Amino acid sequence: MKAHLTRRYKFSASHRLHSPHFSDAENREMYGKCNNPYGHGHNYKVEVTVSGHPDPETGMVCNLVDLDGFVDRVVMPRFEFSNLNELDTFRNLVPTTENLSRELFHLFRDQFGLAKVEKVRIEETMMNSFEYAGGLELGPAVPKRALG
Repeated sequence: MKAHLTRRYKFSASHRLHSPHFSDAENREMYGKCNNPYGHGHNYKVEVTVSGHPDPETGMVCNLVDLDGFVDRVVMPRFEFSNLNELDTFRNLVPTTENLSRELFHLFRDQFGLAKVEKVRIEETMMNSFEYAGGLELGPAVPKRALG
């Protein structure tokens, strides 16, 4: 029997959406108010879903103490109250919430024994949420206009 566990967390962070592949005018057109030179913040709500067979001794797919401990030790110190643009993670990556969900997925992956990380979902606003479920490994970003 395969079971799923979804755990919710929240943190606050700021970012500015700005790509070095575009001029300032193109960035303003592409990202609108999210290109504000001073950035803007969000109260992110993050859901991490893991799956697996419940352990016959504990009955759990993943120990919540381990999951919460990982978030407290690794995720929160890195992201809580941070400016995402200043993190090494986003040195060559626009800190969109799509990219943030991908980065969090990779942080969680392979951390919890036999439990498999299925997806990371981030609610950025009441109107916007983003999910990453793996399988798309991104190389260096190439602007669409450079492709043809």
